[in-house]
Amino acid sequence: MRNLNLKMPPALRSRDFRLVWMGEVTSTIGSQMQLYALDWHVFQLLRGQTVNAAGMTLSAEALGLGMLGLVRIVPIIIFALVGGMLADSSDRRKVMIITRILAAILAGILAVATLTNHATIGLIYALTAMASGITAFDSPARQSFVPNLVPREHLANAVSLNTIMWQLATITGPALTGLVIGVGLGGLSPDKTQLTANIGIVYAINALSFIAAIIALSLIKTRGRQTNTTSGIGIKPLVEGLRFTYTTRVIWGSMLLDFFATFFASARTMLPIIATSVLGLNAVGYGLLATAQALGALITSVVMTLRPEIHRQGRVLMWSVALYGVATVIFGFSTSFVVSYIAFALTGVGDTISTIIRATLRQIMTPDHLRGRMTSVNMIFFMGGPQLGELEAGVVASAFGVPFAIITGGIATVLLTAGIAWRYPHLRDYTRDDREAAA
Repeated sequence: MRNLNLKMPPALRSRDFRLVWMGEVTSTIGSQMQLYALDWHVFQLLRGQTVNAAGMTLSAEALGLGMLGLVRIVPIIIFALVGGMLADSSDRRKVMIITRILAAILAGILAVATLTNHATIGLIYALTAMASGITAFDSPARQSFVPNLVPREHLANAVSLNTIMWQLATITGPALTGLVIGVGLGGLSPDKTQLTANIGIVYAINALSFIAAIIALSLIKTRGRQTNTTSGIGIKPLVEGLRFTYTTRVIWGSMLLDFFATFFASARTMLPIIATSVLGLNAVGYGLLATAQALGALITSVVMTLRPEIHRQGRVLMWSVALYGVATVIFGFSTSFVVSYIAFALTGVGDTISTIIRATLRQIMTPDHLRGRMTSVNMIFFMGGPQLGELEAGVVASAFGVPFAIITGGIATVLLTAGIAWRYPHLRDYTRDDREAAA
């Protein structure tokens, strides 16, 4: 066992982190399968339809996909801060178990409705909104629980491993979704009825995947209740969390950078249209294209896990977000599957470097009794950016075309990154030494 521990990444030597990590791998794969199945489901239900508004004929497909972003972010805005306060005043482990049980129930309802051919656009939006509301309580508890599972010196490695877990899921999930939907029980060209049934199977797989995470959380010894805090749910703890987040300029600047990058350069939601209308792919090709961003991110995560920690983290952070924007522009211009795959993979490279640096500095610079509230504020930014970005991309794409929406979004990301680098010099010049001094 000693030799095995020496070969393991440092964070995985902690038993409880290892259990939680393995459970989350399974449930996250299921969640990613459902995420991409939802996009394809909405795309199929609205395919070929148009909407007349403001004297223009708009694509119902693009608007419908963009609306998924809106129904996801509204519950986050409403409940995230409450979820953060709950994470700082309750047993984080119990919160995570309860949210996973509720998420499994919602996925099961969606599976049954789809398999019985009762899934409508309205029902999909309603269940998606409820699932997003559950995430508003789960994410602050989950992210603030990680530092309780590993020693401080292993936290950066834990963040990298969680990123690897996420990217493994975002590679496996879309690929499996493409296979289940495009092949499933009906061969390579399933008819409309079989296609709907295959989508329902994806939702059922997601419901079952939560069981692994629930079992893992039930087996760990670490308890998530904080003993050194008097916080609860109310105005005073809310203001305390908001004040800390805003006045810690490095954390605040990193949140703004995250929001603007994901708001303008959110190409993922338009993938069904890019895959079919621009690249001429079917459901299997769509699933393959969707793996590109995650593959680039996974390779980057592994490299960052094995190499020494980056010293000049602020500058690397800025350049990584700029890479994300430039790669998005190339993706928007491309009409070649190979070029599109490489460009989409590069967005994963830039996003992963940025994510690991931002997550590590936030967790280390934030006191444990404030982590839930800091995470809840951050969740509004890092989820609000891509979800509102989906709506923005849907509106722009429906009026001016998908390539135009993606290209202009990438350009805006590069320009805003330069602006934040100028406006927040402490973030731009941030180093590992600064982080350790603050901690």
